[in-house]
Amino acid sequence: MAVPKKRTGHSAQGHRRSNWKATKPETTKCPNCGETVLAHTVCTACGTYKGQPVSLKDRVEEVPAKEEKKTTKKSAKKVEETVVEEVKAEETTETVVEEEKTEE
Repeated sequence: MAVPKKRTGHSAQGHRRSNWKATKPETTKCPNCGETVLAHTVCTACGTYKGQPVSLKDRVEEVPAKEEKKTTKKSAKKVEETVVEEVKAEETTETVVEEEKTEE
């Protein structure tokens, strides 16, 4: 691997980097509201691009929802067992509440 024999001086480094200049970003005026906007981007003030309205709310509705993963037999049995347990728990709490009411 090549290794420099001597350290580069500040002057030589400056001469090499003399053409490293920052450029201003291109800006345009929004045709809809007149706001200054970066080129090729959606206007943050009114939400339009090339005169057409663009909003994230509309985009969310258009994107299809991801399909749920297919359940395997084992996971389907576990889900059924938990549902059955929840139903039994609800039934027992209902009977306990009814018994308390009848005792009073």
